[in-house]
Amino acid sequence: MVDILHRIGVTTSPEQVYAALTTVDGLAGWWTEDTDGDGDVGGVLRFRFEPGGFDMKVLDARPKEFVLWEVVDGPEEWIGTRVRFDLSEADGFTIVRFRHEGWREPVEFMYHCSTKWATFLLSLKKLLETGAGDPAPRDVRISDWH
Repeated sequence: MVDILHRIGVTTSPEQVYAALTTVDGLAGWWTEDTDGDGDVGGVLRFRFEPGGFDMKVLDARPKEFVLWEVVDGPEEWIGTRVRFDLSEADGFTIVRFRHEGWREPVEFMYHCSTKWATFLLSLKKLLETGAGDPAPRDVRISDWH
């Protein structure tokens, strides 16, 4: 198995980061504007993009600590993978450690997704620090997959 890993520091509280990861409005502010569903444990969040979308079941979520999703619908490479956000505090930052885990192999689409996750995590940082992120469809286009 192969994982995508990223880390960012955000100059807001863990509570604000957690809200951006667990509410439809928060998620729509940094990942994709076309977001709906239930961000509570056991709920399913639906994220839609121009070329398709993903459905994530919320497996676990603990305020100020972490959020864990499992991909239950979307591209074949994503089905069964998990997306995790771990939160901690250090030197005036909320640290977000991101992991998209469980890829069967490092296929071309994984390389693309790694870069896209990085751009969306910077969008999360921008949303929390300035009040406006860059969610799809206003995100950075990096290739034919967008």
